[in-house]
Amino acid sequence: MKHISKFTFSFCLVLLSFWGQAQEKESAKKDSVLVKKERYGLRVGVDLFKLTRSFYEKDYRGIELTGDYRLTRRHFIAAEIGNESKTVDDDRVNFTTEGTYLKVGFDYNTYQNWGNMENMITLGLRYGVSSFSQTLNSFQLYNPYPYFGSTPEISSGTKYSGLSAQWIEVVTGVKVKVINNIFVGFSFRMNRLVSQKKPDNFDNLYIPGFNRTYNGNFGVGFNYTVSYFIPLYKSTVKAKKAEEKKK
Repeated sequence: MKHISKFTFSFCLVLLSFWGQAQEKESAKKDSVLVKKERYGLRVGVDLFKLTRSFYEKDYRGIELTGDYRLTRRHFIAAEIGNESKTVDDDRVNFTTEGTYLKVGFDYNTYQNWGNMENMITLGLRYGVSSFSQTLNSFQLYNPYPYFGSTPEISSGTKYSGLSAQWIEVVTGVKVKVINNIFVGFSFRMNRLVSQKKPDNFDNLYIPGFNRTYNGNFGVGFNYTVSYFIPLYKSTVKAKKAEEKKK
């Protein structure tokens, strides 16, 4: 009996020793630094809103290419380049605007992704420049006495070339990865003109890239994009230890 008791006691000690080592390993795993890799690269795309608008709106033609490059975990360099032709028919004036534009700036991703997700909810800023021309197709003179009849429409055809504009743009948007390397997204923009070159006796009522001008200096914009991500390299990201998270 004495030998059996000693054997049982020794066996229990061995089991406790193994159990303690297992607990230490499990605790070490929990407290260890978690490591994952995130992809960095270039994303290029096209604005589907402008492309489809060209089909259903006869007085509009436009295309916009988009791109962004990931600098840090949350910061991206972003740019858009495009071309537009738009005929506007208002009550007293009909004109056509044609030109190109470029916007350059950055986006900040406010979304905290889980695992290998790469979705984005962004806030950003752009500086836009546009070079364009305005063609005054027709207009009506202002008539202060409409009860005597409306003034006749006057055909013009005068073209004003060498026009330009610069503006600042505040951007908020979303990008979601739908399948491997393919993203869809949309963004809203609030624009504020910084400077512009106007034609004589006429105004820039529409600016490519800026859209319609309201109150002379403000405008709004929207795009709906599909883009492809070109991975260039991966960067290792270390998560905080469990103890640091508790704090």
